[in-house]
Amino acid sequence: MPPLPGRAKGGRFREPSGCAGRCHDDGDPGLPRGGGLMTPAVRPLLLLVFWTLAAPARPGSEGDGGWQRRGPGTSAAVEEEQRCTVERRADLTYAEFIQHYAFSRPVILQGLTDNSRFRALCSRERLLASFGDNVVRLSTANTYSYQKVDIPFQEYVEQLLHPQDPNSLGNDTLYFFGDNNFTEWASLFRHYTPPTFGLLGTTPAYSFGIAGAGSGVPFHWHGPGFSEVIYGRKRWFLYPPEKTPKFHPNKTTLSWLRDTYPTLTPSARPLECTIQAGEVLYFPDRWWHATLNLDTSVFISTFLS
Repeated sequence: MPPLPGRAKGGRFREPSGCAGRCHDDGDPGLPRGGGLMTPAVRPLLLLVFWTLAAPARPGSEGDGGWQRRGPGTSAAVEEEQRCTVERRADLTYAEFIQHYAFSRPVILQGLTDNSRFRALCSRERLLASFGDNVVRLSTANTYSYQKVDIPFQEYVEQLLHPQDPNSLGNDTLYFFGDNNFTEWASLFRHYTPPTFGLLGTTPAYSFGIAGAGSGVPFHWHGPGFSEVIYGRKRWFLYPPEKTPKFHPNKTTLSWLRDTYPTLTPSARPLECTIQAGEVLYFPDRWWHATLNLDTSVFISTFLS
């Protein structure tokens, strides 16, 4: 078996160069160009959420890998308006990728690889059976991700993988993404086929994650890479490097969407789109981006560093 991308000394997947914490920017946040006041025509892009009293939930369907927990005690998934300002390409050649996207703008890739085997192995039942006793490292869901907590994977899935409270701060929310132990997870990762497009002089490194509906990471930047959704849906918001977004590093993407997004004029809004299961988003070097999981989502990124 060929070596997996991104193996670090000590057995963990390494982070891309120039990253701190979970590959988040460690610079100071700033204000965007072109922000403005709310107008009557502007409303939040994603309609958030009702929260109901706790009651037993039933397992999800086979098609969602068992990750969507159904029942009167679960929250509705974050609703989505049909708005996408990132181009989708199903027939992109490598030459076109380099010429039009690699160094200039994001793109959503469809049908580039077949990860059906990897997807089957990422069902809730199979991951718990294979890795339930493994200790995983969680990070706080803020821009800097300073806090790290180690717990058994089964405990994270059964006790912490719940919908995001819109009023929680980022440093109160623990999030499983990256910090994957190479040795323990190698039997899973060897079945993943990363995007075939590379950049000269870079080395790929994987980061695997699972997160609840409404969770996500606020704006940050790092090197280029790809992000594929295995189960669920993930909303992305992206700004080019020269356009620093207005955000608070310890407020969640959910609260940014509720409080800041409606105040943006059309010219100040980010590029945005929802990545569906099986799709891959490419983001260029140093592009600001924030993410929001619309459902309980399983995802894997391939960083190029």
